Amino acid sequence: MLEVRTKAPADPGAPPATAAQDDGPPQALLDFMLTDWEPRADLPAPLVGLEHFARRREALSAQFPGDVLIVATGHEKVRANDTSYRFRPGSDFYYLTGNQEPDCVLIMTPNPAGGHAARMYVEPNPGKSDATFFTDRAKGELWVGPRLGVSESAIRYGLETRGLPQLESDLAQLRDGAHTVRLLRGTDPLVDAQIATSKETDDALGASLSELRLIKDAYEIGELERAIASTKRGFEDVLRALPRSKTERYVEGVFNLRARIEGNDVGYNTIAASGRHACTLHWTSNHGALRAGDLLLLDAGVEAPTLYTADVTRTVPIGGRFSAEQREIYELVLAAQHAAFAACLPGNDFMAPNAAAMQVLAHGLERLGILPMPAEEALEKANQFYKRYSLHNVSHMLGIDVHDCAKARQETYKYGTLKSGMVLTVEPGLYFQLDDRTVPQRYRGIGVRIEDDVLMTDDGCRILSDELPRETDDVERWLRDCAQAPDSLFGP
Repeated sequence: MLEVRTKAPADPGAPPATAAQDDGPPQALLDFMLTDWEPRADLPAPLVGLEHFARRREALSAQFPGDVLIVATGHEKVRANDTSYRFRPGSDFYYLTGNQEPDCVLIMTPNPAGGHAARMYVEPNPGKSDATFFTDRAKGELWVGPRLGVSESAIRYGLETRGLPQLESDLAQLRDGAHTVRLLRGTDPLVDAQIATSKETDDALGASLSELRLIKDAYEIGELERAIASTKRGFEDVLRALPRSKTERYVEGVFNLRARIEGNDVGYNTIAASGRHACTLHWTSNHGALRAGDLLLLDAGVEAPTLYTADVTRTVPIGGRFSAEQREIYELVLAAQHAAFAACLPGNDFMAPNAAAMQVLAHGLERLGILPMPAEEALEKANQFYKRYSLHNVSHMLGIDVHDCAKARQETYKYGTLKSGMVLTVEPGLYFQLDDRTVPQRYRGIGVRIEDDVLMTDDGCRILSDELPRETDDVERWLRDCAQAPDSLFGP
C-alpha cells in the first residue's frame, strides 16, 4: 500500500503540512493523482550575476581559513494558524548564494589546498512521483508552487547542492572537532540545535559578513538605483492620488502597489504619517485621516527583486502649500540635511554628517525659541537636549537590509570612517509633540523628516535619490505637477 508522506515543517514555527479541515486522501485518489503527468522538461538558466555571489564567498573564505562556515536562510513563519507570511530569505544567505527559497542552508568547508568548498542544501523536488505534491500544504507543488530541487538548484546557483534530508547527517560529521565551526545563529533553530559553537566564533562570522557588505560593488549600486527609481515612481503615485486620498492607509496601499508591481515588496513597513502622527518616528499603523492643513510624512522604499531596498522620506503639505510655521521647520531640517551632505566625505568619521546636522538643528531650535537653553549647552555630550525634538541620528547603512550591516563591529561602522562604495541614508528630522510645553503652540504637532540615499565616492558623495524634489518650492511644484498628471496606476 502506498504511504502518504506528510512532512513536518522544518521549523516548529512554520506552517503545518495539513490543516484541520483537510480529509485524508483515499487510496483510489492517491493512485489516480500519481499517474499521467508530463515529465518535467525545462532546466533552469543560471542566475544572472552568479560571479558576484561567488566572489563574496571567496572573500568570506579568506577571512576564516581552515574553519567550517554555516549560513542558513530560515523558514516561513506562521502569520495566523496555518497561514504564513510571505517568505523573505535571510540577507546573509542571499548575499552569498542569490537563492530566495526558504529552508536552505549553505555550508562552506575548508579545502586541504586552501579556500573553501561551498555546498548548499535545498528542498528536494520529487515532482509528482510523491503524494506530498498534493497533500502537503506547506511545501506541496499544487499548494505553493514547485521548488527547484537539487540538480536544478546546482545549475541555477552554480553550487554543489544536496537535499535537505541529508543535512542532519552531514552536520553530525562536523561535530568531530577537526575544524572550528562558525555558525550564523538565530536564523534556523534546527541547525542551531545541532551544532555546538562558541558565541565568540559565531559573532565573528556575523561581523565579517556585515563588514563585507559595507562596501557595495557596481552590481549592488545598480540594484539600489533600480529600487530608488521605483520608489520615486511610488511617491509620485501617492502624490497623484493625494487629492482623493482620505486616510493614511490609502497612501500606504498606493505606494505598496508600486512596490509589488516593480519589486519584491516594500523594504520595510511603510510610514504614512499625517499631522501629529508624523511626530511618532516609526508610525506604521497608518489609520489616521488626511487633512488639508497637515503635513504628510511618507517614509517608504521599494525592495528590488534582488532584495536591495531604497529608503526615502519626503514630508509634503497635503493641501499643496506649506504654512509659514511648517515651512520654517521644514527649511531648518533641510538646512541640516545640506550640512550633513557636505560632511559626507571619504575619510570623515561615520558620525560626521550627524554632528554637522545636529549643529544646524540645535542653533535653529534656539533661534526659533524652542530650545530653553543656548544651543551650545544643548549640544554638549553630557546634555544632548536637542534630542527631545530629534531622537535619531541621521545615518545608517543601506543595502539588502534597510538597516544594513547591523552586525559590523562598532569600530568599522559607527566609529569607523566613510569610504568610497558605502551607501548610507542622510535623514535629519524634527518632531514637536502636541503636549510639549517647551514648544510654542504654533509648532506643536509638526513632524518633518527628509531622507535621501547617498553613495560615497572617491571625492565626496552622490545622492542616489536626488531626483525626488526636496526644496520647499520644488516640493510644492511637484505636488501640483503630480495632481495634474494622469494616474498611472488607477486610471482617471
